[in-house]
Amino acid sequence: MRNLTSIIANRDGGALASMAGANPEPVSIVNENAEKLVDALFQNLKQVFPAAVSTVFRNPADEAAAKRQWIAAFAENGIRTRDQLSAGMQHARASESAFWPSPGQFIAWCKQGIIKANGLPDLDELYRMVMKYSRDRGYYSSAEAYPWESPACFWMVTALFNQMRSLNLTEPELRKRCASELKAMSKRIEAGEAIPAPVVQIPKLSIPVSNDKALDKLAEIRSKFGLKKGLQS
Repeated sequence: MRNLTSIIANRDGGALASMAGANPEPVSIVNENAEKLVDALFQNLKQVFPAAVSTVFRNPADEAAAKRQWIAAFAENGIRTRDQLSAGMQHARASESAFWPSPGQFIAWCKQGIIKANGLPDLDELYRMVMKYSRDRGYYSSAEAYPWESPACFWMVTALFNQMRSLNLTEPELRKRCASELKAMSKRIEAGEAIPAPVVQIPKLSIPVSNDKALDKLAEIRSKFGLKKGLQS
């Protein structure tokens, strides 16, 4: 499983389509180790879901076809790193289901694991954070003064709260936006970006002017609009 990253990274769209069973144009990049490396991943999964050996993969042809589909699915969904695959296997080991996962399910496990590894909440946790902030924000002097679990949570929750209020989002709509915020934040962290901590903004105060300056300003307004001194508006 260690080198599965290189399999995916070194295959262009045509090669992946070829593995998936399509009939593309001839391709120049073919990794001869692909089958062995995918075998390693499937062997790990078979240990977690042993019933698949006698059910899903009773026919060797079915297993070979599944491997081609999994590699194509990884490339299409950005699963390219060892950490992502390790996160997927961690979720697989914790799964209460005895059934072999679909490639989509395994990909979801990979992404959820990376989100956790980056110190981010999952979708349900983020949704609850937004609801809690909506309920309790009035107890604090500002959004920045709220007890955030991390800078990333501050930026995600406040953005989602503002969207929820301005767009009058329903719960399903808000949850969908939670997923988008998590995906975007995870990408920022994986790219090495330092997420800035919230800083309480100093309120801008109105500085009173002197009486002479106020009279000068009033005279300027009268002159501009042709008003006579003492004329009441």
